Amino acid sequence: MNDQPSSFKMIPDQDELDAMERDLSFYPTQNDAPDVLTVEQIADFNENGFIRPIDIFSDEEITDIRNYFDALLEKYMAEGGDSYSISSAHLRHGRVWDLMHHRKIVACVQDILGENVIGWGSHFFCKMPHDGKQVAWHQDASYWPLSPSKAVTVWLAIDDADPENANMRFISGSHKFGHMTYRPSGSHEDNVLNQTIENVEQYGEAVDNPLKAGQISIHSDLLLHGSEANESERRRCALTIRYAAADVRAGLDWNQKGVWVAGEDASGHWANRKRPDAE
Repeated sequence: MNDQPSSFKMIPDQDELDAMERDLSFYPTQNDAPDVLTVEQIADFNENGFIRPIDIFSDEEITDIRNYFDALLEKYMAEGGDSYSISSAHLRHGRVWDLMHHRKIVACVQDILGENVIGWGSHFFCKMPHDGKQVAWHQDASYWPLSPSKAVTVWLAIDDADPENANMRFISGSHKFGHMTYRPSGSHEDNVLNQTIENVEQYGEAVDNPLKAGQISIHSDLLLHGSEANESERRRCALTIRYAAADVRAGLDWNQKGVWVAGEDASGHWANRKRPDAE
């Protein structure tokens, strides 16, 4: 079955999340002999909540991926969508399913989450020139009906990202404070998301996440991050790919999003959906 299930929401209602018992505490990676990452990178992830940059694709490879995305974006916009509309893309598009399974990316994730890994989310975040929309400070875990909090986001730069065109920013070390209080964002705030965490300076230092096209960063689902509005003449596009350790459990039917990218399905919890036929 390759069609996307209709029973889950991209952003669940807050009362649904509040009704769940979720373990939203940080689990440090225990790995003294990583296969791909270095011991120092594992230590950086535990201390700072992120690793960057990691080279994945050559110039030729990322150009091909960018050309694919450009055609996909044109199709979605022709159907009435916008540059943020391509979500749960691995359930619809075979090439995104392939990127989620890419051996170099998955190997990095395994060094953090362990041998058995689920890929469950994929979303293109594309800030067009003079886009005007910020991504306010937030924690990914706030939006996800997952427990325990053993999940990471891989941020694949499709375009070069730097401070000029609103690269992602992290609050270093903020993942160690657990789940934080946030307020709903108002429609006047031009926020891509619907939550805002304020006074973030109390949790750590804000650092930029500049990446060259073809590089990735990896960050904890508890790490505070966001980005400014893109007021430049350059586009800033990335594919976010979400992974979880195999012992994570999903509520609200989000297990239907999951595919096994490494290891074995010992529990049957995750749907392990097949590669979509559509490219």
